[in-house]
Amino acid sequence: MASTIKVNNIQNQCGANIANKCGTTITLGASGDTITLACGASQTGFGRTGTVDWDTTAKTASFTAVSGNGYFVNTTSGAITVTLPATPSAGDIVSVADYAGTAGTNNITVARNGSNINGEASDLTISNTNSGITLVYVDGTQGWKGTETSSLSDIALQPEYIVATGGTVTCCGDYKIHTFTGPGTFTVCSVGNPAGSTTVDYLVVAGGGAGANAKDGLNGRAGGGGAGGYRESSGSASGCYSVSPLGACVSALPVTASPYPITVGGGGASSATDNFPGQGNSGSNSIFSTITSSGGGGGSRGTVGSGGSGGGAAEGTPGGAGNTPPVSPPQGNPGGSEVGSCNCAVAGGGGGAIQAGQPGTASSGPAGPGGAGAASSINGTPTTRSGGGGGGGNSGQPGGGTGGSGGGGAGGTFNGGSGPGVNGTDGTTNSGGGGGATATAGGAVPVVSGAGGSGIVIIRYKYQ
Repeated sequence: MASTIKVNNIQNQCGANIANKCGTTITLGASGDTITLACGASQTGFGRTGTVDWDTTAKTASFTAVSGNGYFVNTTSGAITVTLPATPSAGDIVSVADYAGTAGTNNITVARNGSNINGEASDLTISNTNSGITLVYVDGTQGWKGTETSSLSDIALQPEYIVATGGTVTCCGDYKIHTFTGPGTFTVCSVGNPAGSTTVDYLVVAGGGAGANAKDGLNGRAGGGGAGGYRESSGSASGCYSVSPLGACVSALPVTASPYPITVGGGGASSATDNFPGQGNSGSNSIFSTITSSGGGGGSRGTVGSGGSGGGAAEGTPGGAGNTPPVSPPQGNPGGSEVGSCNCAVAGGGGGAIQAGQPGTASSGPAGPGGAGAASSINGTPTTRSGGGGGGGNSGQPGGGTGGSGGGGAGGTFNGGSGPGVNGTDGTTNSGGGGGATATAGGAVPVVSGAGGSGIVIIRYKYQ
């Protein structure tokens, strides 16, 4: 049978309590006493006081740390990884210090082993000589928190980078580029950290509008198609490549580990019949994440065509409005105005990304040229996109307007009172260029307006 001693107080020979129970509180020792566990004994349930027991035998190879211990790590012969305990509990504590002052040459990596460190899902790197850190596990959100360091600047996150799939993937130095010339999905498999990459730069160009068709009217006018909306970021997050003024102050987009559907807008379809009293077909929107670029407006043949950039004016209408719906900075410009009146009027060109469509020359023609597009080297090669389509010539002013730089199609040139009209030129594929308008046809001679060029979506980020 086990023996039982029942007392509330145990005193020393001087009459001072060394063990006392009062209610639910048990007090060991008296003021000024030191309580020591016997050599080899262990304690549980008391928690730690925020200190570690230092192992004074320096570690010379990678190892897994044990809570409650501090380690001197000797990287004289090469880098070493210290792996934190798996499945830690609140209050667990580990310290790591550079033993030989060689961490600046051969780094010490503190591997997180599945838990966050300072709220980030990233390992730590000790990269300055004679540096060290004490880590205490708090919870699943912050994970291990650094409570003591030689200097905060000594401890750096180990860079981690975005990993993603989708589109046609190319590389430019330390940067990956995903190009979508049609619909697809940009899938972010994992997100990096601020020391690596967490955001992406982008270029989103919509489909251009088609030029108008003046097939049947001997003296009819037709406006050029407006360019597709042009939106881009500054490039500062992925290599500082050259961008247009439209992207100068635009931040890169943060991403999460998820799929991002990509829409690439088609260009407005060409017209084989006279559009009067209407307009050429508008382009379609391109979309990536929160960025939507609007399709270009169709060239006028009696109705205004608004969009990313507006269609050129004709038949008494003003040029179509650009930057519709409005975004900042503007995604495009208005179409060019019509000059003159009646049979002597000259159609305007479609608006471009950085320039409005131009009016024609009333005295002798030609029709208005398309507005200029914007240039970017996001894919490693400087390329101009979203130029407006040229206006079409008529019998009084026969010259067709030139297409705007950046894929805009040229307007057709009139070939005589009874001769055939001339087709407008298509906007360039994947440029977002507006289509050129037709020249007036004599009688019912068939002509076709220029179609708008399809859009494009390009995404770029640091991957190593």
